[in-house]
Amino acid sequence: MNWISIEYSNQLEDLKKKSFSRLQLIFKHSTRCSISSMAKSRIERANAPENIDYYFIDLIKFRELSNKIANEFHINHESPQVLLIKNGECIYNESHNGISMEEIEIFTQQVN
Repeated sequence: MNWISIEYSNQLEDLKKKSFSRLQLIFKHSTRCSISSMAKSRIERANAPENIDYYFIDLIKFRELSNKIANEFHINHESPQVLLIKNGECIYNESHNGISMEEIEIFTQQVN
């Protein structure tokens, strides 16, 4: 899996534009949280669908940007959290131990 790091707010606009032709996944990760580390590890060990771009944001370094993501996609902030973006909108989000690549894959098959 190749993570694309989110570090600048203009990346959100690019991500939203890309979501009209390809699903975009954002993983909001706290580097200080063991649950977040376990969720990230589970995602990285799983077979990742190839029809998705995978983005990663470090919540500790980029707290303001993480809050902007929550506001932009009208979701409550959680950590860890995954958001699936399609056509400029968050169509799926999950947090903590509910994060599962298998569930993400099933959901993507339903929306494609």
